Amino acid sequence: MSEFHVRAVAEGEQRACLEVLEQALHAKPISDEAWAKMAPSWPAAGKFAAFDDHDTPVGIASSFDIELTVPGGRKLATAAVDGVAVRADWTRRGILTAMMSAQLEDFAARGVPLAALHASEGVIYGRYGYGAATFDRGVFVERPRAQVRDGVGRDGVVRFVTPAEAVERVPALYNRFEGTRPGFAVRPAQWWPGFFDRVVTGDGGHRVAIHSGPGGDDGFVVYQTIDTRDRTAPDRGAILEIRELHAATPQAWAGLWRFLLSVDLVSGVAGRGRPLDEPIAALLTDPRAVKTTEIMDELWVRLVDVLAALRARTYGAAEPVVLEVLDKQLPDNNGRYLVGPGGVERTTAEAELRLDVAELASLYFGQGFFGDLVVAGRIEVLDEGAVDRADALFRTARAAWCGTFF
Repeated sequence: MSEFHVRAVAEGEQRACLEVLEQALHAKPISDEAWAKMAPSWPAAGKFAAFDDHDTPVGIASSFDIELTVPGGRKLATAAVDGVAVRADWTRRGILTAMMSAQLEDFAARGVPLAALHASEGVIYGRYGYGAATFDRGVFVERPRAQVRDGVGRDGVVRFVTPAEAVERVPALYNRFEGTRPGFAVRPAQWWPGFFDRVVTGDGGHRVAIHSGPGGDDGFVVYQTIDTRDRTAPDRGAILEIRELHAATPQAWAGLWRFLLSVDLVSGVAGRGRPLDEPIAALLTDPRAVKTTEIMDELWVRLVDVLAALRARTYGAAEPVVLEVLDKQLPDNNGRYLVGPGGVERTTAEAELRLDVAELASLYFGQGFFGDLVVAGRIEVLDEGAVDRADALFRTARAAWCGTFF
């Protein structure tokens, strides 16, 4: 039986490692053309792989550096984990655990306080200290029933841009957004070729439209048209499926939705991965034209340096609480933390709530309640009064949302 070893990926090994990931996700083999587009977003840096005794990759754990907005508005350095997989004929041998351990140790050694990923399955990453920290929803807006309220979203104009123009203009536009919502991602240069350019210049028929207000370009939408006609309904309208929609102002947001809902020969507008609190229904004369089709976990977060991560965010108005954090993978995080509006410190005071680092991660961006995890048996209560205080400290006014896939 062949053994495996885990090490950093060397220059020139990226494509073979990506093929392990694509095969695990049941994607088509990578063509030379597809690799040419993907390569700038898939450097060797930030990657650990498992290799067999012939030095052939059989597992991959990849990441790159981004920044996420934490509650209070600060941008915090984060390792974006963008691909984890084990080849099907090498599973159940401890490869995943070995790669995740090597990756976490690297993050800690580099002083990266947070790590984040989008999970293909919901049962994998909790055992490595990740918690589901942001959520999103799928929406369907029925046309022509959906009518935008008079006078809303008319402060600017929307224009189509070509794929080449989108590749050139949208990154600079996105980077001008304030991103005050918890979870919002700053997209580094290497993100765009593999995740945006490949979509808008590919054969999926995606269109890009930019909104311009009094101050210039301030929002954009990427969508594709899905033909829903068949023999029984030859006149059925198409579905506009939103890939992403971002706006710097409420006016730009409303203008983009008004545009989408004004396109002719359309029976509905659908979007996956929208913010939980996006007020589409309030925009319309008939709020029942909007249906929530799903609610899904979006971003899973790992507190690599608990003290640094807790100190980076702000807290609500409540008396401090003492949290005891347990972390099997990174034991330097083990200990008690005094968390309050005035800041966060390590402490020797008696713990009031005891929880695993994964549970703390799931609450870090202000989603969910400590009380709910107590009911679920995931937090140990040592002082009953601490639960309400912790909820008041950690909750945020806006729903956390990343809005960037990686």
